[in-house]
Amino acid sequence: MEQDITNFKKWQLAARPKTLPAAAAPVITGAACAIHDGSFSFLIFLAALLGAFLLQISVNLANDYFDFKNHIDTEDRLGPLRVTQSGLIKPGAVRNAMILTLFLAFILGLWLIKSGGMPILIIVIVSLICALGYSGGPYPIASNGLGELFVFIFFGPVAVCGTYYLLTHTLSFKAVAASLPVGFLITAVMVVNNLRDIDTDAKAGKRTLAVILGKAGTKTEYFILVLGAYLIPACLFAFKVYSFFILLPLVSMPQAFPLLAVISEKKGPILNETLAGTARLALVYSILFSLGIILGTG
Repeated sequence: MEQDITNFKKWQLAARPKTLPAAAAPVITGAACAIHDGSFSFLIFLAALLGAFLLQISVNLANDYFDFKNHIDTEDRLGPLRVTQSGLIKPGAVRNAMILTLFLAFILGLWLIKSGGMPILIIVIVSLICALGYSGGPYPIASNGLGELFVFIFFGPVAVCGTYYLLTHTLSFKAVAASLPVGFLITAVMVVNNLRDIDTDAKAGKRTLAVILGKAGTKTEYFILVLGAYLIPACLFAFKVYSFFILLPLVSMPQAFPLLAVISEKKGPILNETLAGTARLALVYSILFSLGIILGTG
């Protein structure tokens, strides 16, 4: 039994469940936009949420596996323990788990394609390809300064609008607008990750956007993304896109201030907690944002 618990913990480390709020936030927001417009299916919402979780886990596994194979993860790594690099799980097992989660995401995607048609087919295919190409392939997205752009696009407009389309079979400006602050905050999670690893990534030849911008530029990027996420609801209210309730995310601002302070002053392993804190902020923000959208219905 003890061995079973140990194995479970190993795979828990590999799956990185603390990153799952980033996958949940855009799906919740997209569903809220659909409810605002009078359309919702719990079954489709649940399938979209599960699909987002599977894709997130597959990206985590791919990142663990490919960073080991490409000699990016070393003993100098400051982030959470990587199961492949540390020897906890054999590379082949991590690779097979990655393939399995991608396959399960594909099977679930087939059902969603039946409901959403061609637009969802395109999203499923591109998402699966990018899940592999994020860390692997001849031109890894994460190693060539495109990680933040990838995260913003797929965890912002694609995930929010894709969920909205699944539930409504249409697309609206309001859904697109709602996708932006969610994308900003989840991208901010990636920024913390790359800021923490900036020295080891540069040493390994991994050219993340943080390596390109430098520490000062990366900190500025984080500030812009977080503060921008709070500015957008104010703009949506000012231009009468949504009602007063869209300002509900402002309640989470006290949660954001300590994160901004740490980013300004700290470096190294302490940023692991800042990364987790930013992911929690993204989820809390998205729940408040979604509640504001729903309360403004009618």
